[in-house]
This record gives sequence, structure tokens and C-alpha cells, in this order.
Amino acid sequence: MGLSKALWGYGFRPFFLAAGALAAVLIPWWAGVFAWGLPLGTSWPPALWHGHEMLFGFIGAAIAGFLLTAVPSWTGERGFAGWPLMSLAAAWVLGRLAVATASLWPLPAVAALDLLFFPGLMILVSRPLLRARNRNTPLLAVLAALWATDIGFYWGLLHSDPALSRHALFVGIDIVLLLITVVGGRIVPAFTSVALKHGSDPVRSSQALTRLAIAAMLTVVIVDLWRPESRVAGIVAAAVAVIHAFRLAQWRGLRTLRAPIVWVLHAGYLWLAIGFALKAIALLTGLPFAAFYLHAFTIGAATTMIMAVMTRASLGHTGRPLIVARPTVCAYVLLTAATAVRVFGAAWLPLPYLSVVLLAATLWTAAFVLFLAVYAPILFSPRVDGKPG
Repeated sequence: MGLSKALWGYGFRPFFLAAGALAAVLIPWWAGVFAWGLPLGTSWPPALWHGHEMLFGFIGAAIAGFLLTAVPSWTGERGFAGWPLMSLAAAWVLGRLAVATASLWPLPAVAALDLLFFPGLMILVSRPLLRARNRNTPLLAVLAALWATDIGFYWGLLHSDPALSRHALFVGIDIVLLLITVVGGRIVPAFTSVALKHGSDPVRSSQALTRLAIAAMLTVVIVDLWRPESRVAGIVAAAVAVIHAFRLAQWRGLRTLRAPIVWVLHAGYLWLAIGFALKAIALLTGLPFAAFYLHAFTIGAATTMIMAVMTRASLGHTGRPLIVARPTVCAYVLLTAATAVRVFGAAWLPLPYLSVVLLAATLWTAAFVLFLAVYAPILFSPRVDGKPG
């Protein structure tokens, strides 16, 4: 199996590679735009471009890589490979190119190209989910809702309403956090239990608390849709922070510190609880140290979980031992540091705000350069055990 054939042998391969590469490009580009006014290929407000591409480009690719790998495992059907995978990847690339050169084309044409990706993903994964009547089928509704926020984003641009586009991005982030709540609530305790080998202090996962956490996150989506950044949103955030903290506590994260491939999952979920606590403080008190809570969600929770899943799945699904190399552990640490700097640096570091942004961007970029250095060869290479995929 050649390198190119290996790349199209399973769903995680092209999309994890795409997510890592885009992450390593977008943040330095955004830092240059923010600090030195580097040009964009679009007339959109730069912050909206940044938010859109991180959500629908980077996170979108990571979600695709996860679902295209998980759905065959959930349903027992053959993995996605070959031309369907190539077609979906082409749709994602077309969307990124359209946005990157948006000033050259009519906005409806850019939107039409960019909006192809999520329906394509839903078509691919819906067939095996529906055939198997799998319990994860409701995730299709989550994908549809995320796609709807992208439509809302373009609707705002088309009607010269940047506030609507910004609102759509925030609701889209909430939907990603809902996805983390559902998926993280399964994989974090499961992988922790395996790592701890069911010791004397077992990993528990209360079903009542799971249902409460999902219901709470649905409430967040609804409140942020209708009453964003309100006092009600702050009260809901405070309750959700407590729920996530209790949920995380039952998973025995402190016992995983010698297993980086496991503790990074706990770190990602911890940022979810921290983010909602900061959101509550920001909306209810206005204290400045909590002002950047959004980055606790986007870098801390979403990106840390993405890094954790990409590194683990790329090893396991290529027949390699689930032991991360030292550069990967460094990437975990760098990403955690990037989150802390971006969330708390403006209030707690003796640095100008611009320096805080550039430092966080440097740490982020270093983390993904390390990821690509380790995992690009793995993603391009056949399985080490000779099996297909």
C-alpha cells in the first residue's frame, strides 16, 4: 500500500492531518493579522474570519475524522475509504479555499462551497447509523445544528449584520461543547478505566449525572440562542460548571498522571468546567480576569480534546501501542500552557495584551508542529500490523 493509498484508507487519516495542518497555519496567520495587519483574502471582519475558520475549518475537520472512525466501530460496518472519503475531503478543501479567497467571489458562491461539507459528512455517516439503529444516531441532529449555525453566520454577512454572525459562532461553539459533553462522557471514563485496570478505587460514571449534564448543555444552547451574555446565561453557566466538575471528579483523573494519553482527556474536560465557571463570573460580576472565558472553551476544552482524540486514535487505528512519544507529551503541555496564557495572561501576566496573544499563539503553533512531526508520517503510512485501514 503506497503512501497516498494509505491516506485514504480510513476516515481519521486525511481529516486529522487536515486539522493539524490547518491549526498550525491559522493561528500564526491570525496572530500576524492581529499584531501587524497582515492581509486576509476576505473583506470579512478579521475576528469573524478567525472564529469561522477555527470552528468550521479546524474543529469541523476534527469532528469529521472522529465520526468517520467511530461510526464503523459503533455499527460494525466497513470503514469509510477511497472515493467517498476523497470527495468529502475535497468539499472541505474547497470550503477553506473559498473562504481564504472570499474577496474574489460573490458571497453566495463562497457560502455555497463552504456549506457543502457538513451535509456531505451527514450523508456518509447517516447510512450506517440508520441501518444499525444505533444509539448514536441523534448525533446527526448535532451536526445539522452546527451546519445551521454556519448558515446563520453567512446570513449575517449577507445582510451586513456582523452581530448575527458573531452570535452564530457562539452558538456553534456551544454545540461543539455539547458534543464534547456527550462523547467525552463516554471516552474519558472508559479509557481511564482501562488505564487503571479496574483498581480498588473504580472509575464511576453516573447515568443520572450524564443525563443531567447533557440536559444542562442543551439549556446552554437554548439560552445562548435567545438570551446571549445575559444574567440568565450567567446563572445557567454557574450551574453547568458545578455539574461538569462533579462529573469529572468521579473519573479519578489524578490517578492518571503517569499516563499522558489519558490525563490529557481529563485536562480537556477540566477546561470545560473552568470555562463555564469563568463565564458565570464574567456575566454575573464583570470581573476582568474572567473576560476571556471563550478561549477556555475553544482552546482548552475543544482543542485539547481534539488533540487527545487525534493522538490516541491515530495510534490505535494504525496498530501501534497506545503510548505517546515524548514530543506528543510536550505538545499536550504546550497546548495547556497556551490555554492558560490566553485565558488568564491579560489579567495575571506582566505583559502587554499583544504580547499575551503572541505568546499564546506561539505555544499553540509549537504544539501542532510537534503533532504534525510525529503523526503526519503515521497518517501517511500503512498500518504496522498489515491490516486494512
